[in-house]
Amino acid sequence: MSDHVPPGWPAEVLPPQAPEWERSAVGWLFDLCPPDYRAHDVLRMHPVVLARFARGHLEAAVEAARQGLRTLRAELKDVVPPEVVEAAVSAYDREGRRLVQTGRQVALVEAALRGDRWVPRL
Repeated sequence: MSDHVPPGWPAEVLPPQAPEWERSAVGWLFDLCPPDYRAHDVLRMHPVVLARFARGHLEAAVEAARQGLRTLRAELKDVVPPEVVEAAVSAYDREGRRLVQTGRQVALVEAALRGDRWVPRL
């Protein structure tokens, strides 16, 4: 599979050359979004629109993690012990990185849904 998809392609999504690849992409994208997104026909019928919604959802989550990191110490310093604050900072940091990576994966899938094809460099 690695010869047919760009680096960073999500393991849960079949390569664009595979049968049913769009179905795997739609399932994966819906799993990244709030459950209520499944109720919208336009997102089920138009995977590229779903990808855009997923990208927006992840962008907001990344910003929320960044905001949490900026304010966490001040908001919790008198509420929980310092080691708990540091553990929470670490959790925000890990989650932020995961969200950024997932956002990159969504961008790859979205590009493929738009018809872009990845060609490996020699």
